[in-house]
Amino acid sequence: MGVMRRLLIAGAAATVGLAGAAQAETPKYGGTLSYVVGGNAPSFDGHQESTFAVIHPMAPFYSLLIKVNPENPSDPTAFVCDICVGDVPAATDGGTTYTFPIVKNAKFHDGEALDAHDVAASLNHVMFPPEGVLSVRRAMYEMVESVKATDDSTVVIKLKYATAAFVPALANPYNWIYSAAKLEADPNWYKTNIVGSGAFKLGEVQAGASFTGTKYDDYHVKGRPYLDGFKAIIAPKQSLRVQAIRGGRADIEFRSFPPKSRDDLIGALGAEKITVQESTWNCNLSVSLNHNFPAFKDPRVRKALTLAIDRWGGSKYLSQIAIMKTVGGLIYPGHPWARSDEELEKIPGYWRDVEKSRAEARRLLKEAGHENLSFDLVNRNVDQPYKIAGTWLIGEWKKIGVKASQRAVPTGEWFRSYRETKNYEAAVTATCQSIVNPILDLANNLSIDRSPQNYRDYINRDLDAIYDKAAKATTDEEAGQYMRDFEKGILDDNSHYMIVLWWHRLIPHRSYVKGWKVSPSHYLGQTLVDVWLDK
Repeated sequence: MGVMRRLLIAGAAATVGLAGAAQAETPKYGGTLSYVVGGNAPSFDGHQESTFAVIHPMAPFYSLLIKVNPENPSDPTAFVCDICVGDVPAATDGGTTYTFPIVKNAKFHDGEALDAHDVAASLNHVMFPPEGVLSVRRAMYEMVESVKATDDSTVVIKLKYATAAFVPALANPYNWIYSAAKLEADPNWYKTNIVGSGAFKLGEVQAGASFTGTKYDDYHVKGRPYLDGFKAIIAPKQSLRVQAIRGGRADIEFRSFPPKSRDDLIGALGAEKITVQESTWNCNLSVSLNHNFPAFKDPRVRKALTLAIDRWGGSKYLSQIAIMKTVGGLIYPGHPWARSDEELEKIPGYWRDVEKSRAEARRLLKEAGHENLSFDLVNRNVDQPYKIAGTWLIGEWKKIGVKASQRAVPTGEWFRSYRETKNYEAAVTATCQSIVNPILDLANNLSIDRSPQNYRDYINRDLDAIYDKAAKATTDEEAGQYMRDFEKGILDDNSHYMIVLWWHRLIPHRSYVKGWKVSPSHYLGQTLVDVWLDK
């Protein structure tokens, strides 16, 4: 762990050094950034939605209480104030009280003054939503007792217990600051309306086509933004997004392109006109096994399926054609708590000797009476990376005598099959997080009666107890060890879940786009406050 921490610090230092070099360039004011977004937003409300199709076109309109440090977005421990003043405050009262002073010069785009009451109302809307209002991140704030504005410029947040998970959760990029008055009048108002206090105010929305924003002259950070405006072009088809950048109709796409698209852009425009930023992505592709399916009630069968997968070989192959690359466990591979490659190799499914692994898989299936196992694998009807991974997985399982049939369905049906109706045997799934926060990121592995995101439908009180110890640990070292124990219980001892590979983020963009730095998440860094165009 000590070595890993030193490596992380060294990497962060290198990032800071690069940032310093970038700062030597004098930012230019003016211009409009055009970018492509590969999806349509279900609604405009960041508190109720969880897709990048909301964040990418709409984050520039809003402020947050705190945010990931834009100068070093790859550091999972670096946070700065946005609508608060100074540094992110340290906790008092034994780690259970946070007091945030709020800026006094902020205004919403309609001219309404923004104060601490708006901040408190927005956070309460996320953490304690009114009846009938969805908050998809409510479970992230189980440690919060209350959020109150003690006056017009102070917000006090009290926790039930001290936890290292809270500050990263608070920095979630969807925690947009809304007007308290508008929320009181209609808690669903923001589903169909956009009025924030961010660096850009709404220009025009063309449903299913584009969003435009213009520079907000009364933005509370003086000297920002650099851009005069932006245009977010909705283009669900990847080929159209690549063509838009190649043809000059767009400058960047903030999610990711697969390696071939990166190579095509460089080949067409030349390396001097395309800059490529890349990072391990805080998204993993996984397989969820429905524990109510008779065969998958047996942990030997679940372990056999993970043993069959050659993750190390798959990484070399799939990283050439898909947005997957990094071999890792449940904990984000760039975090200090994550296992090294040497530690991973001790876990079934991560052994380097794939023939030994598959021999053990066949033995377990025979012992369990499922030598001729067959099952339905539901998958999202999207090539990158879902169908590519599904096809590869079926080939891996075939090598131990297992027959899986891929059923690729539209996104809505895919979600419903494993989230709502539980009408599935096995599913290719994915978990994408914004802030790297292992304690909260792994909460979807708690027992089904504690986490509705446990789509495998199991109950394991021993693992719940280990998780609870991690959540209430008072030191990073203690919390990290508990989380590693929790991870081993999920992946190894019980084989409740299998991580296939972590995604790899590739952002090829026009080289004149400056001031934006890639992060481990496609949800972060989308306010465009510091972006400028060198042309």
